[in-house]
Amino acid sequence: MIDQKTIEHIAKLARLKVTPEEATEYGEQLTKVLAHFQQIASLDTSNIEPLVTPSEIDFFAREDIVKQENTTEEMVKNAPDKAGNLFKVPPVV
Repeated sequence: MIDQKTIEHIAKLARLKVTPEEATEYGEQLTKVLAHFQQIASLDTSNIEPLVTPSEIDFFAREDIVKQENTTEEMVKNAPDKAGNLFKVPPVV
């Protein structure tokens, strides 16, 4: 079991106030969590291929097609104020 001193240290690092009763309870809970991780770590995964996703899916990517839909002049023609091909805005301090 994780001792109370370790729980208090973790609580201090997390800037939490923990009572001694809570420290005991958290120690028991963290011990159970770490036991589960030890069970998982002990599994033999040497013959298992790593997954990119948890389910089998086919990769699908569309072809990128470059289109010029608006010209610079069309984009700035409705601007209330412009300087050349740029939007002119009030200065920000």
